[in-house]
Amino acid sequence: MSDHTSSTDSTTSTPAGPQPEPIRFFGTTWVGHDGGYGLRRAGVAAGSLAAAVAGAFVLRFAYEGLAVADVGGFVNGLLVVMFAVCTSIAFGRTWQGFTRRPADPAREDALRSLKAIGFIGSLLAYFLRSLTEAPGEKLLRSEYETALARYEKRRSARTGNPATRKKKPQRP
Repeated sequence: MSDHTSSTDSTTSTPAGPQPEPIRFFGTTWVGHDGGYGLRRAGVAAGSLAAAVAGAFVLRFAYEGLAVADVGGFVNGLLVVMFAVCTSIAFGRTWQGFTRRPADPAREDALRSLKAIGFIGSLLAYFLRSLTEAPGEKLLRSEYETALARYEKRRSARTGNPATRKKKPQRP
């Protein structure tokens, strides 16, 4: 063993202060809008719209399969209403998720299957949000700026290392 190795290596240390939370497909480029942020946003918008269109075609083929099977008008109508309701709920929940954290994470987990059925709504929400910002950027930016402000406030309130302070002279 060598005595020259150090356990504190400056290249692997984490920077002081709060770190931004990465966003899917964007990493932390949303903080400074660098690293191809604009191209990533355009790619996410195009990709989510293309996936929504492809999903709509898949649902159309499923509907045509039911029509060929001649299951009846009631089942066809029920299927259309179910997908419309699930899509609107998925859109609303996904859109809300971009602006605030869920109040009840257990409820969001319970709605996961409903959001999977209405996946076109989630994809459309993702598309519309990516036209203006990275999906979830507004929420994460406000949390990050709040954490930075708290960190700076705590840091500025410190007066330095207490061990290096001069001791007050004692009165005789």
